[in-house]
Amino acid sequence: MDNRKIIFLDLDGTLTNDEKKITKKTKEKLIEIQEQGHIIALASGRPTPGIVPVAKELELEKFGGYILAFNGGKVIDCSTNKTVFENVMDRKYVPELIRYARVHNLGLISYDLKQALVATRMDKYIFREAIVINKIPAYMTDVEKYLDFNPNKCLCTAKPEESEFYEQDLIKRFGDKLSIYRSCDFFIEIMPKGIDKAASIEKLIGLLGIARESTIACGDGLNDLSMIKYAGVGVAMENAAKEVKEAADYITASNNDDGIVQVINKFILNN
Repeated sequence: MDNRKIIFLDLDGTLTNDEKKITKKTKEKLIEIQEQGHIIALASGRPTPGIVPVAKELELEKFGGYILAFNGGKVIDCSTNKTVFENVMDRKYVPELIRYARVHNLGLISYDLKQALVATRMDKYIFREAIVINKIPAYMTDVEKYLDFNPNKCLCTAKPEESEFYEQDLIKRFGDKLSIYRSCDFFIEIMPKGIDKAASIEKLIGLLGIARESTIACGDGLNDLSMIKYAGVGVAMENAAKEVKEAADYITASNNDDGIVQVINKFILNN
């Protein structure tokens, strides 16, 4: 019988503190459970290059952890650097999305291996995304022509007071073709149909032979809702959005107060 547990961790606002760093106490605890055979999977809306430095810091290559990039659109085995699962968005939708964003004065970006591709205007939210994922934002007037490949996702930016309206309007227009949901007050994630963190968790644990009851998912944002509802134990950070807290089985301390340590002690180490 496989007694391993697998803990799925969102990054921003969950694993990392407000300075985008993993505290010493949290890092030590995560190394400890890996040494005992448990598995860490980093589940983030970030593209792969924005997650790799965190994976290296936690030694996921050594211990056999996983990266779930693009909200689960791409799953990577850190020990082999091979893609376990990937689902991409048909690029035929990109021109429609760009037209929508330009008409409504929204930001819209996609990604290649080196850059955040800015299809509309620059804004402070796009700059924030570029800093977090460590990619240079490249403004392009012809992103739709440049994208000769199917992207993992597009990201729409909107003012916090307007984002819910545009999320719902995008769902009305594209919801039968794409998965669309907010990850925070100003980011609207646009993904391949059927892709979210929960769907990729189900796929991964099926391949690993780990029971759903042995999964723990921790998050703070709206894009974490699916995995928090799906996991054996769904955990919301104290700093999480109201909807996330309401869906969680357990509310831990904030990302600035080593909330992940509390989760590990309670649900993995049984302290």
